[in-house]
Amino acid sequence: MTAHFPFDNSYARLPDRFFARVAPTPVSAPCLIKLNTALARELNLDPDFLATPEGVEVLSGRQVPDRAEPIALAYAGHQFGNFVPQLGDGRAVLLGEVVDRGGMRRDIQLKGAGPTPFSRQGDGRAALGPVLREYIVSEAMFALGIPTTRSLAAVLTGEDIFRGGPLPGAVLTRVASSHIRVGTFQFFAAQGDIEGVRLLADHVIARHYPEAAQAVKPYHALLEAVVARQAKLVAQWLHVGFIHGVMNTDNCSVAGETIDYGPCAFLDAYDPAKVFSSIDYRGRYAYGNQPQIALWNLSRFAETLLPLLADDETVAVPAAQEILDGFSRVFHGAYGPGLLRKIGLSEFRDGDNALCNDLLTAMAANGADFTLTFRRLGDAVLAPSEPGAVRDLFTDPAAYDAWAARWAERLQADPGAPAERRARMNAVNPAYIPRNHRVEAAIAAAAADDFAPFNELVDVLSRPFDDRSDHARYADPPAVDERVTQTFCGT
Repeated sequence: MTAHFPFDNSYARLPDRFFARVAPTPVSAPCLIKLNTALARELNLDPDFLATPEGVEVLSGRQVPDRAEPIALAYAGHQFGNFVPQLGDGRAVLLGEVVDRGGMRRDIQLKGAGPTPFSRQGDGRAALGPVLREYIVSEAMFALGIPTTRSLAAVLTGEDIFRGGPLPGAVLTRVASSHIRVGTFQFFAAQGDIEGVRLLADHVIARHYPEAAQAVKPYHALLEAVVARQAKLVAQWLHVGFIHGVMNTDNCSVAGETIDYGPCAFLDAYDPAKVFSSIDYRGRYAYGNQPQIALWNLSRFAETLLPLLADDETVAVPAAQEILDGFSRVFHGAYGPGLLRKIGLSEFRDGDNALCNDLLTAMAANGADFTLTFRRLGDAVLAPSEPGAVRDLFTDPAAYDAWAARWAERLQADPGAPAERRARMNAVNPAYIPRNHRVEAAIAAAAADDFAPFNELVDVLSRPFDDRSDHARYADPPAVDERVTQTFCGT
């Protein structure tokens, strides 16, 4: 039986130097772990077919569907600040693009689909753990309202791979607005291929920023739009305590989506210097560093566009710098109001920034859980002057009490009834996030062939703002012996 997908593959129509044509490597015994039926329908795909043995063969790379044009994308990138001129999709194959029900073009990619010309002696495969982590976290980010790649399916391959020992192999079917990265532009710029940069920029404008095509200076408008999306994205990460973990330029999507969930994690106790990634030895990608790293990455993107901004570099550089200078304005324009909403304020007044920052300072000094503090403030808002469950999260409850007195006074000057304010707060402060110990427990159970914890966790995280008494334990921070202190890349 031949699988039919409504592919319309625009990236595969670019010149051959943009990618390598390579088919997925077939696996021996694919077995479906999880299918995202709602996403399948959104993509105009038939979830009933995808759940059949023939459909699972497509999702594992064992069968290539009609009209697919499998390719591995070429890109470069700065990895922890060090430039690598050629990276590319070393274990991912883009099957093609579909247009979803909303008219948006979406990539369908198999991650863990076998070696490509960019594998650099790697096996091109993915282990079960990283596949499940990406499925859990990417779908949780979507439910939190944060731009992200999505997970259509996770499939066991029936084959072991070796990462210091044998591990179950798996394939993730990833969906993205595109897989074009800052590093994709760097690949051509590093070779002096200005025409390649121009073709890529024109493709990105047509696909992601069509309004830029109408601008007097389209490439200036492209840079400005990418800067704005990244600034807003990172602000959203900070609002939920998310740490990407490996913000290399090859992991920075020009579409403004969160991409590549390797050693990612969420804060438990608030700490702006927190790092989980086992390879981030110097804290480059710590939670609080993410805005400045995003700007650093965007500066590298701007460098690739300089020949398109002006023929004279002395004109192009100041133009790019002026646009980059707008990052701070956009970031703070998203981050500050987001913090205000998290503490229940609907309009800005003098002193509000200090009120927010002083809460974060007290949280950091007292080991207060990031997610629970803000969620419990939604209950405390009903009686802000009375001690409540929030103060129990602080090692020194008096530190919270002192802040809460100022907060109660400020709330009196803000419009709205307490119950309405609580509803607004609970709509932006999640009860449930992918807590690291829960993710690790689900992965460990799956490695023992028990997928019930994984399925339950995905279900809970699909409604992160809804209190669910039957799943209340998922809101709890880890016990001391459950704390996860390091996360690891899947390669």
